Amino acid sequence: MISAKPSITKSLSHSPRILQLKKHIVPRLLRWYRRNGRELPWRKERDPYRVLVSEIMLQQTQMSRVLQKYPLFLKRFPSFQTLARAPRSQVIRAWQGMGYNNRAVRLQQLASTVLHQYRGRLPTSILELQKLPGIGPYTAHALACFVHKVPHPVVDTNVSRVLKRLFPRELKPTQRVSEDINRIWALAHALLPHRHAYDWNQALMDLGALVCTAANPQCSKCPISQACPSAHKITRGRVRRKKQERGRDAIPNRIYRGRIIEFLRHRTNGRGVTFSLVACAVKANYTTKDERWLRGLIRGLERDGLLTIRKKKGNVFLTLPD
Repeated sequence: MISAKPSITKSLSHSPRILQLKKHIVPRLLRWYRRNGRELPWRKERDPYRVLVSEIMLQQTQMSRVLQKYPLFLKRFPSFQTLARAPRSQVIRAWQGMGYNNRAVRLQQLASTVLHQYRGRLPTSILELQKLPGIGPYTAHALACFVHKVPHPVVDTNVSRVLKRLFPRELKPTQRVSEDINRIWALAHALLPHRHAYDWNQALMDLGALVCTAANPQCSKCPISQACPSAHKITRGRVRRKKQERGRDAIPNRIYRGRIIEFLRHRTNGRGVTFSLVACAVKANYTTKDERWLRGLIRGLERDGLLTIRKKKGNVFLTLPD
């Protein structure tokens, strides 16, 4: 489990209110899930590699896009072995349209680690899983539960929203974000029905994605609305202004980074392209004042393993990694 204090977990696990609600909502939500759960291809998978790919793809990417790319990526790289041994340029090209290209690099690094350090088998423990590249607390818990069927809670954005609405008193925000996170995970652990952990976690995620949505929750369609103190009381709140990201001309740097990789996907054939070509392609009004900034982005992409910088006869060429 995530680093929730044992005292918090114990107090929530023995709370009469939580025990009563658990007895009420668990069977209802499981029945709803059996009838209304989403048909997702990775839910039918038992291959750890395929489940892993789906979890990495779902990080910060819309479900509709993942559903399109998932089968194509698996057809190209069907196993830890094929992914680990593929040229990195092929992996980056196959990731096209998914965004956050660092995930493709980390996924390949993860495959190599599993192949060479774990004999091709995905670790089972949360601690071992979190040592792998690109694996945080959520993904580690998801893999332990969805791949190895270990009864662990899984808390994503949807689950967090559902639990906060079901238990507004227990999960009332404090001044310490880390404590709030610990309480959510501890509560998820207290509610977990160990014999049906897989279905329960999937049911909570589907409820948040389909019914208990952020802006317009459909409380009339919720199978556990009678037990929810927030039912029919959620109104559309003020939209929070996103934190301003570093960038150029009001465009975040991550967008420019994506443009650079996208340009290299289509233009490089081993020889590479010049810095000036890349500059004009990614920023229409590029001037010499942007040179230092753009070179910084390119060096960052090189550090992340997403491109290679080559110098030849005094010129700089950029290409995808071999």
